[in-house]
Amino acid sequence: MTGTATRYLYLARHGEASPDESTLTDAGRRQATLLGRRLRDVPLTAVHHGPLPRAQETARLVSDELEGVTPRVSESAGDYVPHMPERAELPAESADHYLGFLAGATDEERRRGPELARQALRRFTGAVTDGAEDRHELVVTHNFVIAWLVRDAMHAPKWRWLGLDHVNAALTVIRYAPGRAASVLLSNDMRHLPAELRWTGFSSAPHL
Repeated sequence: MTGTATRYLYLARHGEASPDESTLTDAGRRQATLLGRRLRDVPLTAVHHGPLPRAQETARLVSDELEGVTPRVSESAGDYVPHMPERAELPAESADHYLGFLAGATDEERRRGPELARQALRRFTGAVTDGAEDRHELVVTHNFVIAWLVRDAMHAPKWRWLGLDHVNAALTVIRYAPGRAASVLLSNDMRHLPAELRWTGFSSAPHL
């Protein structure tokens, strides 16, 4: 279906979670509040979040800083493995590393994850097709889902969600304009977070 308006998709990983992932830490709550303040001037029409407590709490705290939006739970914004690559899909030099990383996935995760990933693409991506006004939507989700959606926007191979890491409460923005390829406008942006709240949940690689 031909698009009629532009969709701006705002993606944010949940705030820093407690060790048992049942709630946010104090730092995570501060991150979520600051993310909400960052988004105050964005005309958001919807805030979606995954069903797990850390995403739900983050979305609530973000929405507390906004007007006119109520968080809505979406299973496709949950925490799951979006694609299980075969060895032949992967670069030879990194295949063992990635397959080892994914080895613990259960049969149910291997079946259900790709199904949810397809749902996420249908629900959150592409130009607006049911109206003439641009649409701005926020999805509070998890690292793997953000990586999956960025990978799709870049038309990268399905396995390439692997290796794309996102910081707690960082902001990624993708634009879907009618008749044009998707554009990643921001990626892993942390300007709304003070130095002590940046880089949580990220790898041990050097941080700039």
